[in-house]
Amino acid sequence: MSDVNSPYQPGTPCWVELTVPDQQAALDFYRDLFGWEGEAGAPETGGYAVCTLDGKPVAGITTAISPDGGPTPPTVWTTYLAASDVDSSEKGIADRGGSVVMPGMDVLTLGRMSLAADPTGAVFGLWQARDFLGAQVVNEPGAFIWSELNTSDPDAASHFYSDVLGITNSPLEGEEGYFALAVEGRAVAGMQGLDKLPPGTPSHWLTYFAVDDTDSTVDALVRAGGTVRKPPFDMLTGRMAVVQDPQGGTFAVIKPFRPESG
Repeated sequence: MSDVNSPYQPGTPCWVELTVPDQQAALDFYRDLFGWEGEAGAPETGGYAVCTLDGKPVAGITTAISPDGGPTPPTVWTTYLAASDVDSSEKGIADRGGSVVMPGMDVLTLGRMSLAADPTGAVFGLWQARDFLGAQVVNEPGAFIWSELNTSDPDAASHFYSDVLGITNSPLEGEEGYFALAVEGRAVAGMQGLDKLPPGTPSHWLTYFAVDDTDSTVDALVRAGGTVRKPPFDMLTGRMAVVQDPQGGTFAVIKPFRPESG
């Protein structure tokens, strides 16, 4: 189902968030590309914008803030994994070779969040839902559909996410070197090594958005000032491309293949 009305199981990607220097420019860009609606939020949330699709929360966009007057953080999409208890998950992260980037903090009555990095350096978020479950529409054009861990050490990453969040993995049939990450037997994300990516690429989580037409979406992105990292190509589950928004935020778009009937 595309609509989400119940809490996400721990370990499941439940929210995606863009941190960007120019929030309004990003809001305009993704409105035109995906049809999102959103505006800067209230001061008590740091101006955080919850973007909606058909009136339902789909992603967040927040302003990158320079720590202590230092350089502005890079533009990046962050995947948040559902957690039943952020604080206990943080202890597990530290005990198993990861690091806590931003300690747990309450977000009004919405939930509790933190940012962490796995032992290979890939940064992800944790979200302990209270009043806000996370994305309320997924797997539809313009909405989040998949998260992919690209890691320098798939074996170490596998053990880490299994121990901390109970995420299991298994090879994905038909895609050599690719693994399905599962929660309670249901595939929720993917994982692969960095050997298929440009040299020097760091470990990271990549956000995928579903689209009606990959090629026309990429054309529109380029006209709006975005860039193409990997042109449209067919893979096992759909036609995809890896792109960047005008401020450098990297993400993927995919039009899933429909299963043949009969």
